[in-house]
Amino acid sequence: MKIFLTGAGGQLGHALQTALINVEVHEVLACDHQRLDITNLSAVQQAVQAARPHIVINTAAFTAVDQAESDPDAAFRANALGPRNLALATAAAEIPLLHISTDYVFDGTATRPYHEFDRPHPQSIYGARKLAGEHAVQTLNPRHYIVRTAWLYHTVGENFLYTMLRLARQGKSQEIRVVSDQYGSPTYAPHLAQQIAELITTEAYGLYHLAGQGGTSWYELTHTLFRCLGIATPVQPVATADFPRPAYRPRYAVLTTLHTPPPLLPAWEDGVAEFSRMVTA
Repeated sequence: MKIFLTGAGGQLGHALQTALINVEVHEVLACDHQRLDITNLSAVQQAVQAARPHIVINTAAFTAVDQAESDPDAAFRANALGPRNLALATAAAEIPLLHISTDYVFDGTATRPYHEFDRPHPQSIYGARKLAGEHAVQTLNPRHYIVRTAWLYHTVGENFLYTMLRLARQGKSQEIRVVSDQYGSPTYAPHLAQQIAELITTEAYGLYHLAGQGGTSWYELTHTLFRCLGIATPVQPVATADFPRPAYRPRYAVLTTLHTPPPLLPAWEDGVAEFSRMVTA
């Protein structure tokens, strides 16, 4: 199988390149933003036609949630127009497209985990643009996989866990204040990549929620990370209101799946434990 991967420079892009090799994929054509601008339809069409892949996996995205509020056009180009271009190009080539989306398509008012049949209701520009990208893919290419995930992190790139580690190292014994009233499903990128590598060997097209099993708060996530690494820095729980941000964050956006059999990732705690082993190796 020949796979065309966009957004290869990101956390999931890195993890997918490793995972796809492990399942003996014949060839991975990995493109970062410098090699392919997915907002350019002509460039996308030419790239897909030249590569002649069996499937395209799109991990490219505008992920600066707060910046999207002040630059909605940039968020639209990357998160809605880009997926639309990829859907058009892959539909013309009669090949599938796997597209990555987010828990931010939900408003966070639920009292139980969100599944694939729950109605999206984004409350931020970022979430709205990601939902528009989903709709474009669903409408334009019937051979699609849409994968919603959440709170992604890896041992490469910038993410919340590395930010907490940096604060702990800089502050030594000084306490760190972390939001405790936002809940989600932390997802270790290699775990997600492995599940995606298995999913694309099927023709089970559709919408999937793939995230670390279970849910937790940013506070508990930080506490678990520090416990795994033996970090003694105190962690103080605080409310979202104590850290006002331009973009709305869903208060409760834990993800689950209704697929049978369920395509499950390991528990979120297992992801943190593996991340901790990797950063100390």
